[in-house]
Amino acid sequence: MRRQSRDGVDKVARSRARRRALQAVYAWQMAGGSAQQVIAQFAHEQARETADLEYFEDLVRGVLRHHAELDAALDEFVDRGIAQVDQIERAALRIAAYELRHRLDIPYRVVINEAIDGTKRFGSEHGHTYVNGVLDHAAAAWRAVEKGL
Repeated sequence: MRRQSRDGVDKVARSRARRRALQAVYAWQMAGGSAQQVIAQFAHEQARETADLEYFEDLVRGVLRHHAELDAALDEFVDRGIAQVDQIERAALRIAAYELRHRLDIPYRVVINEAIDGTKRFGSEHGHTYVNGVLDHAAAAWRAVEKGL
């Protein structure tokens, strides 16, 4: 049985969408291309996995459209230039920054936990701790009201 949130969102499908978006953004960072090309490359796997295809597309399109703004916003919280951050960690940070800034319907804790999970799965051994630290500070600044600060 699938776990659904109070608003009827399938949490498992949404997690799969984020995981696939992490791979898609990583591929875009490595090879470039348009949002449509990147989405097409990964969409067939989305359908097979029963992931939230609409959310996957929103994440990929949003990150690609806003990556300069997201990078500038993240710059305050990273300890080096965003271009120097590991590719998987950078993709996770960009996706999470997009969700924190543009998807206010998603609780900040969910955003951070999903970014950590994706980085644990695909990133370096301790990459998730870096992502956690950056996003915790970003969420405090961008979602202060939600965090109760």
